[in-house]
Amino acid sequence: MPSQAVTTVALLGDPDAPTEIAHRVARKLPERLSERAGDGREFDVHVISEPFTAGAEDPATLRRRVLERRREQDWDVVVALTDLPLHAHGRKLAVDLDHEHGMAVLSLPSLGGLGFQRRARRAVEDAVLNLTQAQAAGADGTPRREPLLTFVGRFAPIRRSRTDDEAVDLRYVVTGPRGHLRLLLGMVRANQPWRLVPGLSKALATALATGAIATVNATVWSLAGSLSSPRLAIATVGSIALMIGWLIVDAGLWHRTADASPEARQRDALYNASTVVPLGLGVLVCYVGLVAVNLLWALFILNDRVYTSVTRTPLDGGQYWTLAWFVASVATVGGALGSSLESDEAIRAAAYSKREQERLRMLRDEHKEHER
Repeated sequence: MPSQAVTTVALLGDPDAPTEIAHRVARKLPERLSERAGDGREFDVHVISEPFTAGAEDPATLRRRVLERRREQDWDVVVALTDLPLHAHGRKLAVDLDHEHGMAVLSLPSLGGLGFQRRARRAVEDAVLNLTQAQAAGADGTPRREPLLTFVGRFAPIRRSRTDDEAVDLRYVVTGPRGHLRLLLGMVRANQPWRLVPGLSKALATALATGAIATVNATVWSLAGSLSSPRLAIATVGSIALMIGWLIVDAGLWHRTADASPEARQRDALYNASTVVPLGLGVLVCYVGLVAVNLLWALFILNDRVYTSVTRTPLDGGQYWTLAWFVASVATVGGALGSSLESDEAIRAAAYSKREQERLRMLRDEHKEHER
C-alpha cells in the first residue's frame, strides 16, 4: 500500500444513474471504510462521472479504460460502476477485481432491484477494502489474505468464478435462475420504469380523451353492463398487451442482432425482457390511473334516470365500477394509437436509461453499416 496516511479512492460512474448512486455511497463512505478497516487508516473519496462504457461492453476494454484513468490521476483505488450488464465467456459478471492495479469494475444490475442501495453500498465498501488490504499485504511483503466480500452472502446468487484473464485475479458472476431473475430486476431498475408515465404525455392525453367520450356513450354503457368479470379481465390484459406491443413495434424497441450464437440469443432475450417488464409496469400504472379518472368522471357526469332508461339497470356502485373498468380498457387501446404521435426518441428516453439508449444507438449504427 502507498506510504501516505490517506488512501485516495475514486468512484468512477457512468453518467446518469451510476453517478447518482456513487454520490449517495460516497456521502458516508470515508467514515465506514475507516471503521471497517480498523487500523487507523483514512480515506479520501472522489466521485467522477465519465462514460467509460461508451461504445464498448467488453470487460477487458472497460478495465483498460479505467486503468488509464487511474494512472492519469494517480488514485490508490478506483471502483468503476456501470448500469450495463457485463458478459464474458457466456457468464454474467457481477464484479471484477485487479489487486495489482487497485481497480474494480462493478455491474450494478447484478445487485438486483430490491434492497439495491444497501447492496450497492456494501459492494463498493467490500471492493475498496479488498483492494486496499491486498495492497497493504503486498507492501509489507506478507502473503495476501483475501477478505470476504460480504455482499456475496451464503444464499446470494453470486459466486466466485475462475477467470482466464490475467488482469483479473478475483471475479464474481451471477449464477442460477435466481441470479438471472435478480439481474433482470436490476436491468429493469436501471431503465427506471417510473419515467414512462410522464414520457408518454400524448398517449395519455389520447387515452383520457377516449375515456371521457366513452363514459357518456350509451352503447358503451350497454356493453359494460353485459360483460362478466372474466371477460373484463381479458379486456384488461388484451388492451395492456396491445399498448406494450404497439410501443415496441412503433418505436423499434425490440432488440435483435445478426449473431446467431447461443450467448447472443440469451443476451437478446435478457435485453428484450428488460424492455417488456418496465413497459408493462408503466402501462399498468397508466391503466390504474385511467380506471380512477374514469370512475371520478362517471360519478360526476352520469345521470341515474338516463342510464337506467338505456340499460334497464339501476346505476349503483357496481355499475360505476364496471363502466370505469371497461372504459379504461377502451381508453388504453386509444392511448396505444395516440402513442404514434410521440417521437421514437421520446419513447426510448422514457423506456431506457441513458447507457441503454447509447448502446442501442451504437447497435443501430453498426446494423446500418453492415447493410451497406
